[in-house]
Amino acid sequence: MLSDKSRPVIEATLPLVGSRIGAITPKFYQRLFAAHPELLNGVFSRSNQRSGNQQQALAGSIAAFATHLVNNPGTLPETVLSRIAHRHASLGITEPQYQVVYEHLFAAIADDLADVITPEIAEAWTEVYWLMADALIKLERALYAGQANDKMWMPWRVAAKTPAGAGSMTFTLEPADETPVTPALPGQYISVKVVLPEGLRQVRQYSLSGEAGTSRSFTTKLDDGGEVSPVLHNNVQVGDILEISNPYGEITLKDGEGPVVLASAGIGCTPTASILRSLAEAGSDRQVLVLHAESSLENWALRSQMTDDVERLDGAELQLWLEQPQAGAREGFMSLREVDLPANASLYLCGPLPFMKNIRNEAIDAGIPATQIHYEVFGPDIWLAG
Repeated sequence: MLSDKSRPVIEATLPLVGSRIGAITPKFYQRLFAAHPELLNGVFSRSNQRSGNQQQALAGSIAAFATHLVNNPGTLPETVLSRIAHRHASLGITEPQYQVVYEHLFAAIADDLADVITPEIAEAWTEVYWLMADALIKLERALYAGQANDKMWMPWRVAAKTPAGAGSMTFTLEPADETPVTPALPGQYISVKVVLPEGLRQVRQYSLSGEAGTSRSFTTKLDDGGEVSPVLHNNVQVGDILEISNPYGEITLKDGEGPVVLASAGIGCTPTASILRSLAEAGSDRQVLVLHAESSLENWALRSQMTDDVERLDGAELQLWLEQPQAGAREGFMSLREVDLPANASLYLCGPLPFMKNIRNEAIDAGIPATQIHYEVFGPDIWLAG
């Protein structure tokens, strides 16, 4: 918890630091990569750096964490910290890297706020940083220990590369060595590392879209704004070796007998498709309501898989929204106000952040408790949906 000594200092300086953190973080990354250029080779996303997304992510995490400490003394934002820990573990973040980040981040803060910063302010914000870092280190240590192996990256062979809707591709992988395989849970994701044409290694997380367990398949959208998916689509062929991480992600299908509602938009259908597949494979008798929104039927990446799995389940129903009208689907954007939601349902969400915020608000208005609404947030928005 934040000390009594630091709390009033953080409360008083939070508006200033919050207003300046967007300017501080670019200076931090300049310092960091000048001292450790290797971090751009397989850890940090170059496309996120170019777009400013990574800066937004760090700014959001520090400001939100400090705000939580001030507003909720004695507690930590455990849900959001868990999300970040899973993301860090999927990238192989190590404990010593937190000291490296601290060194360059606080040098950037001292430089930007040179006119106002005092030893007291620096000490209080140092406490905030290490409260957050120590909590993440503890969570990440447990995640690493729970894997079937002690490796970060493992070689897997591309067994199949299959078109999945307009502009999307499903990759099916098989182990390429004898490394023990950690069974994946429905809804989890892996990190995939590729080598760009100029030789730089880059990493991106992809939700596992097929069966869980010891198999691995994921579906990518070509124009997702990053540098990894184009390499996968255009350069990687069947028989090639990919480096992937162990599975991570806390948004997985919870045990129980109650109804399940799976709501997704666009390529966000990948984790919900995995959950749906697990229910179909198990022959579940739970009531399952599948809701999906898409621009057009042709763009629905996992249409065949999801419709087939709905048909396999006696208690499953599919409802579809399309921006381009077509028979059998509602026109426009998804709204739960048009849906008869089952009582005591658990809702799993994945899609763009505005979509998830809207559906989550509608679900709460409809009487679904917030504790029964589960969603995965990728990229710089991870703190915005906490």
